[in-house]
Amino acid sequence: MKPEGRPHCKAALQERFAMSHFRLPPSPPAPKWIRWLGHAVDWTIVALGSVMVIMVFFNVIMHVIGKDVALTTEFCEFMMVWVSFLGGASVARRGLHMTITEFLNKLSGPMRRLADGIIQVFCLAVLWLLVKFGMGIVMANWGNELTVLGWPMALQYLSLPVGSAMMMIFVAFDLFQILRGKSREERYGG
Repeated sequence: MKPEGRPHCKAALQERFAMSHFRLPPSPPAPKWIRWLGHAVDWTIVALGSVMVIMVFFNVIMHVIGKDVALTTEFCEFMMVWVSFLGGASVARRGLHMTITEFLNKLSGPMRRLADGIIQVFCLAVLWLLVKFGMGIVMANWGNELTVLGWPMALQYLSLPVGSAMMMIFVAFDLFQILRGKSREERYGG
C-alpha cells in the first residue's frame, strides 16, 4: 500500500501542506475597512522586510568578494524606519503592545473597561502629538537629502506621522469598542 493511501499519512501530508502556507497573525474582529487597512499595513511590512533580507544578503555576498554597495545600507535603513513605525501600527491593531498588567488584571468588568478607556485616550493624545510634530519634522526636511539615494530626508521622516496616524485609527477603534461595553476578550479574542 502506498503511503499516500493510508489515512494517517494523508492527514499528515495535508497538515504539512497547510502549515507551509504563509499566514499573518490573526486579526481581531473589526469592520471591513479596518481589516483592509490592517492587511495593507501587514503586507507592506512583509514586503519591506523581504526586500531588506534580500538586499542585506546580497551586500554580504558582495563583502565576501571585497565590494560594498552603499545604496544597500542606506536603503535598508530607510526601510527599517518604515517597518518600525508600521510595525507599531500592526501590533496596536492586535492590542499586542507591551503593557504592565498587574494592576489592570485585578480589575473586573466596568472598572477594567474604564481603565482601558483612560489608557487608550492617553495613547490617542500621544499619537496625535507624534502626528502633529512628525509632520513638522517632515515639512522641515524636504530640502535635505539622503546621502547615497539622493531622496528627500522627509520621505524617511514621513514614517513617523504615517505610522502614528495608522496607530491612531486602530486605537480609536478600540476606544470605540470599549465605550460600547466590549471587554478585552471580545475586542481581541481569547
